[in-house]
Amino acid sequence: MAGNQKKDKTMKDKDVSKLLSLVLRHQPGALGITLDPEGWTDVPALLAKMRARGMAVDLDLLKHVVATNDKQRFAFDADYSRIRANQGHSVAVDLGLVAVAPPEYLYHGTADTSVAAILREGLRKQSRQHVHLSADVATAAKVGGRHGKPVVLRVRSGEMHRRGGAFYRSENNVWLTDTVAPEYLEVITG
Repeated sequence: MAGNQKKDKTMKDKDVSKLLSLVLRHQPGALGITLDPEGWTDVPALLAKMRARGMAVDLDLLKHVVATNDKQRFAFDADYSRIRANQGHSVAVDLGLVAVAPPEYLYHGTADTSVAAILREGLRKQSRQHVHLSADVATAAKVGGRHGKPVVLRVRSGEMHRRGGAFYRSENNVWLTDTVAPEYLEVITG
C-alpha cells in the first residue's frame, strides 16, 4: 500500500509540475493567471485558481514540487508569496539575467532527426526566449532523448563569447544564449 501511495504522490507532483511549466512558461491564461514583467505570479492567486479547477494543491505541495523538480525549473521569492519559472519561457519576460562568461564548451541535446538542420542553420531559440545549453554531456543527452534518439552537440561557447556572443546562466544553471551559428557546433555523440 505504501508503494501505491508514493506512486500516487509522484503522479500528482508530476501533474502539478507540468501545469506549472505550462502556465509559468507558456500560457498563463490557461489557468487565468498573469505574470508580471519579470515572470512572477502571486502564489495565493495561483493556488486559488488551481483549487477553483478542482485541483487539491496547497502551499506545502507547491513547495514540495518546486523543491523536488528534477530540473529546478521554478523558484519562489523569499517569502513564498510569488513564484516563477527559471527559464524556458515562450512568453516575454525579463528574468534580470546578467551576461557572464561561459565555460569553453557547452552542450546541446537534440533528436537525431534535427541534427542536419541544426548543422546547416545553427541553434535558434524558436518560440522560446533563448537557446538552452547544458554544462555537461549527460544532461544534454537526457534532454535530446525526450524527442527521439539523442544526439549531443558541443558548442564552442568560449570562442563564441570571445567573438561577442552573450551568455546567461539561469538560477537552475541552464546556460542561455540567443543563437548559436553552425560554425560553433560539432556532433560528439549520436
